[in-house]
Amino acid sequence: MDAVLPEPPHGAPHEIRTFDSRDTRAGDARAAEDWARRFASTPPERLLGWAHERWGDTLALVTSFQASGMVLLDLAHRQGLPLRVLTLDTGRLPEETYTLIDRVRSRYRVEVEAVLPDHREVEALVRDGGPNLFLQSTEHRQSCCFVRKVAPFRRAVAGLEAWVSGVRRDESAARATTPKVELDTVNRPGGGLIKLSPLADWTEDQVWSYIRDHSVPYHALYDRGYRSIGCAPCTRAARPAEEPRASRWWWEDGGHKECGLHLSLVSPPQRVVAGARP
Repeated sequence: MDAVLPEPPHGAPHEIRTFDSRDTRAGDARAAEDWARRFASTPPERLLGWAHERWGDTLALVTSFQASGMVLLDLAHRQGLPLRVLTLDTGRLPEETYTLIDRVRSRYRVEVEAVLPDHREVEALVRDGGPNLFLQSTEHRQSCCFVRKVAPFRRAVAGLEAWVSGVRRDESAARATTPKVELDTVNRPGGGLIKLSPLADWTEDQVWSYIRDHSVPYHALYDRGYRSIGCAPCTRAARPAEEPRASRWWWEDGGHKECGLHLSLVSPPQRVVAGARP
């Protein structure tokens, strides 16, 4: 059965398009490129609705409960979309993140699926590099991110066909060309996984306007000057004129302020940290 795509944004020519799911698989790059063009100006709530209709429980919202993620969660709730909600519990999160998770569970009556790293991989990482190995070099930091975030994420999405992220283009130069729909070859190189970024074309101001207008719960660290929030030791409050993600791993000079979920960075960590300490 053909799926009817959402109506074009207000002011655009009215055109109903159909996409025959028999013509191509969801993970096919050409399909993803076509969706990216078709949904380029689609409001996030419509994109979420279409995605849920298409993928059902093989779609999940993956969020660290930053501002954009909270907007997406609220939009889904207002439409009555029973989206699965996944979060990465790295073991180094701020206490304020756990407090917000409890608020989310109560406010939205949603199960938050916490995805944890393999304890054996964490033990090996800490044994080889120490508990704060991320301070030693960018390679060590990326290895920590791989073990605590990337590897567990890839295990968690193994049964999914699509996932929703809160990535926006205005967050950093590395994210400036983010499409609203793309084939995720970072987390599944063989294809078959679609990544959606419904707020890609939103600004930071738009996100906060939505939060204020709809009384959406938000992370307490924003009130202390944070603009991007990850693990506790790897995030600080923002400084004037910084782009939002500059406060992540601020001790690193240059390079991408990324963990590896959205941009492929390093090989498996054992190649980087093994032998780092005698």
